[in-house]
Amino acid sequence: MKRVLPHPVLSVTLALLWLLLANRWTLGSLLMALILATLIPLLSAQWWPDRPQVRRPLALVGYILLVVRDVIVASFQVARIILFLPADRIRSAWITVPLDLTQPEAISLLAGTITMTPGTLTADLSSDGRALLVHALHAPDPKAIRDEIKTRYEARLKRIFA
Repeated sequence: MKRVLPHPVLSVTLALLWLLLANRWTLGSLLMALILATLIPLLSAQWWPDRPQVRRPLALVGYILLVVRDVIVASFQVARIILFLPADRIRSAWITVPLDLTQPEAISLLAGTITMTPGTLTADLSSDGRALLVHALHAPDPKAIRDEIKTRYEARLKRIFA
């Protein structure tokens, strides 16, 4: 089975994305989804020598739900900051977040999570891969934001990918 579908999660994701983009559940679009879901992972398998091992898939589902919730809450917080906080009271900050994560996939997921959350943006990864540079729209206490990123997101990712 691994020969035909070397990356089953990628295959399912590609098929679903194609069906969503096609916006039709016809035989032709289903057939195209299956072709893409099979060929793309097969053709790209050589560039995936060390696939990430998700040790706790249910924890990953919980992480996704947490991120969705945080994105919604942060959207309202950013709107409140922009609409009601005087410009001279907004305290933007650059924050260095040291990383305990070592897997590139986990680091990418953390960086993407930070960027998806309104009000924060991952700007850079250090050359040694041990720290992220994050910009926060409003950070009256940058250390608290750094600590929240580490405890809320990074600790969960460590458990998921460890």
